[in-house]
Amino acid sequence: MPAHTVDALSRSLKKGEIAPVYYLFGPEDVLKDDAVRGIIEHATDPAMRDFNLDQRSAVQLDPEEIHALCNTLPMMAERRVILLRDIEAWKRKTKARNGFLRYLENPSPESVVILVQGSGEEGEDRDLVRATYAVRFNALSPERAVKWVLREAGKLGATIEPAAAEHLVRSVGADLGALSSELAKVASLPSDVPITAATVEELVGIQHGETLWDWRSAVLDDESGRAVSLLPAILAQPGMSGVKMVTHLGSALIGLGVARSLYDKGVRGRNLEDSIFRTLLQNRPGNLLGYKAEAAHWSRLCARWPAGRVRSALRAVLEADQALKSTTISDERGVLTDLVLRIGLRSAEAA
Repeated sequence: MPAHTVDALSRSLKKGEIAPVYYLFGPEDVLKDDAVRGIIEHATDPAMRDFNLDQRSAVQLDPEEIHALCNTLPMMAERRVILLRDIEAWKRKTKARNGFLRYLENPSPESVVILVQGSGEEGEDRDLVRATYAVRFNALSPERAVKWVLREAGKLGATIEPAAAEHLVRSVGADLGALSSELAKVASLPSDVPITAATVEELVGIQHGETLWDWRSAVLDDESGRAVSLLPAILAQPGMSGVKMVTHLGSALIGLGVARSLYDKGVRGRNLEDSIFRTLLQNRPGNLLGYKAEAAHWSRLCARWPAGRVRSALRAVLEADQALKSTTISDERGVLTDLVLRIGLRSAEAA
């Protein structure tokens, strides 16, 4: 059985449907923690929660301890919750894992077990996926990250304008851990003053129009001069690197190549944009803005990006990536400038 989505988990909890065992995995730890709180709230009586909630690390448990934990009866309540973190450790502690797999053959009706796998472990445990209510927590798309920022700001008592939330995501990325840190700064501001894009610029130190996404768009739009002029400001941003920049550009070029292949098949206008969007939904690639925004952008560009030009640009990106990872190269700005000019030169040749 495939893993459930986060939305499916939310709907089932609202209906009062509580599974005996949950397995939460994937790269987005913040959403896992939100899900853990939701399951605990729905599965336990608030008055007796302290007596019926046991939190442990899977690293510390042997099979006998797992059996005792999961089969202990609740105290004056319908059920108890056992939260086990660091499930990825079971790859090394196979006895504990095998002991829990035996428990899954006949789980206690009075217990709700929540297994949380850390984001450092990318792959899922297929046996757990088959035998539990498994939920994959993928990183949010930028579009959904903006909605998350708006919702979380409200929980913190802050009012943030949509344009400010969008600039925050464009500046920091869709990583919810980093966004949470920035929202903590927002929460320290007066609650009666709306947070604007200018406020976010001041908080994160990244000006509007000077984000990684703005640089990538300038390259794809053949604005080579602007792309080169943005390099100093973007490379100076926290957590930024030349490798990260070429990786994002490469992802967009692959998508642009897909768009051009559809264009070459005679797909045009709204049909082209819709076809690109459906392709993105089917594959769900990372390092992109919202899929609708990307589909609209690529459908406008693909007439200027024949397949040969896309392949040439991807070769340039690969060579830049290799140069940036070389121990003999220290000038990221120089490598990226050369990359931008090579792609721009190819545009001039095509014209």
